Parts: sequence; C-alpha cells; structure tokens
Amino acid sequence: MGRQQIKLNKKKRSRKRIFWFLVFPILLIASLGISYGIHLYIKAENMMAESYHDDRAGKSVLREKKVDPKIDNVSILFIGIDDSEKRSQGDHTRSDALLLATLNEKEKSVKLLSIPRDSYVYIDEVGYSTKINHAHAYGGPKATIETVEQLLDIPVDYYVRVDFEAFMEIIDALGGVDIDVPFAFSEQNSKDKADAISLEPGLQTLNGEEALAFARTRKRDNDIERGKRQQEIMKAIVKKAASGTSVVKYGQVIDAIGANMKTDMTFDEIKSFIDYGVASHLTIDTMTLEGFDSYIPNSSGKNVYYWQLDENALAETKTTLKQHLDITTIPATNSVANPSNNSQEGDKE
Repeated sequence: MGRQQIKLNKKKRSRKRIFWFLVFPILLIASLGISYGIHLYIKAENMMAESYHDDRAGKSVLREKKVDPKIDNVSILFIGIDDSEKRSQGDHTRSDALLLATLNEKEKSVKLLSIPRDSYVYIDEVGYSTKINHAHAYGGPKATIETVEQLLDIPVDYYVRVDFEAFMEIIDALGGVDIDVPFAFSEQNSKDKADAISLEPGLQTLNGEEALAFARTRKRDNDIERGKRQQEIMKAIVKKAASGTSVVKYGQVIDAIGANMKTDMTFDEIKSFIDYGVASHLTIDTMTLEGFDSYIPNSSGKNVYYWQLDENALAETKTTLKQHLDITTIPATNSVANPSNNSQEGDKE
C-alpha cells in the first residue's frame, strides 16, 4: 500500500472519529470498554434522559411526518452557547456557535455547515433581520431552529445544545488537548477578565480555559477562521478521547456533557446513527456560508457589524443540502418565506 493511500485511509478514519464525537460522544466513550463500558453506557443513557427537551411535537414543521434516522436522511443543528456565570442570561443567552449536519443514510455521508454567528438573517420570532446568534436569545433552540430552517429552506430534524462550560470541563477531564497555536495572542477568559489568557506560537497542551480562548478569539481574523479553529479543537478532543490513556476519565466527560447539554434526540434515536460511525465509506464534507463584511446603521445611527451572506452562494448551499437530504419539495402549508432584510429598533450590536 502506497504512502498516499495510507494517508487517505488515515484521513478517512479521522473524519469518522470527528463525526462520531459530534453526534455520539457518549456512545464512543461507552464502546471503548466491556465491563466498564457497560457502566458508562448506563450512565450515558441516564444522562440523555435528563438532557431530553422537545417543544416541537417530535418533528420539524417542514416535515409531513416524524423522521426515522434508521431509514431517513436527517439533519442535526448543534448550538453552542456561553452559559457562564457572567454572560448567562438564562433562556435569553445568545448562541456562540452554530453547526448544521445533514446525514444521507444511503450514502453514509455527512455535510457539516458552519454558520457564522454574525450572519445577517431574518428572525421570525421578532419580525426583523439581525445577527443569527440573537435568535437563541429571543426564543431559545426553537427560535434558532426556525431561523435556520427559514434561511436554508430545509427541515432541522434534531438539535443538540451544549454550553462552553462542558467544552472546558471535557478538555480538563481529558487532561488537556494538543494544539499547534499559529500565532501569539492574549484573550479574555471565561469570566471576561481581559488578557487573562496568553499563548505563544507552537505545539502545546491547552487546558479548558486556554482552548476556549483559542477557539473564540477573533483579534487576528474573522468568524470564518474562528470556525476553523473550533473544528481544530474538536479534532484534538476526539484524538484525546479516542486514546487509550483517557479511558478512566470517560465518566467525568459524561458528567460534563450531561450537566451542560439539551437535546430533542432520545437515546434510542442516537443509537440509530451507529451505522454512520462504523461505516467504512463514511464521507464528511465541510461547508460554510460565504459572504462579506458589512456595517449597517441601527436606530441610533451607529454602524453595526454583520456577516452579509452572498445570495448566489446561499442559493447553491440550499440546493446542495436539499439534494443531500433528497428533498424535492417542502410542504406548502409549512413552507416559510424569506422576508426582506430590514433591521429594526433594538438591533444594537
């Protein structure tokens, strides 16, 4: 076997692990042992029961009937929020990261779409356009889901909401993650203390606070690059979680996720995705919403920064996702229009 083929195989295995951690972090952990794994499996099942929350009657309004992930193509929206003591506003906390995954059951393929948090979109919950991360502040996961569905004109079948406390606790429970930091920077910590985290360039082991600072900083670039750093951190977590040295720490990881997660997927539904995790031909394509920097004046005349989406690229993204989900039509009674983008009073940042 040539070096190129070996590298290709390693890349495919890496992609499988990334997807496995995103969708099945608990099952990955529980599957790595036998007697200890059974204990973790039960622990994970109990955790999922406590994390379950559904206020959409079990399905998207853009579906005629509830999907079955064992046989249907489905989509999952991952919502990252900052629920720290200082930034938390309870149910009115803004989302800090959005990632939509579409899964094609027949092809065993996944498309991961990163949605920049400053994307200028229409939010039906309030009736005007603003940054997409405001949707969660206005109406929690439900409003965020509805906004994404309206933006992309596809159903969001499930969601997983995780706050950054889990992000830090998971990394600390694993003993840190190895990251090649490309540049020196100083960033505030999770308590918003300015320049509390300082990192130099080079490969190093980051703890939870340092990894969060690396994933969130935008001083040197923009939301697009920020999304790439978040993916890099995720890869590092997967690599560490999959290593044999972390087995004894998996109980702590489950506790960290369980205390900071909300989802409308049942444990049985999550288990339905196992075929993706073990498929030898699983493919994962990463995508983002193309656009450009824009400044729009608010009601006070202050120019507010937004990521203005490129309409042509957005149309192509919609088509790609619909084809991947094998959706030809959206139920007429449930389809949503995309109103003109008009910012309104109260759109301050």
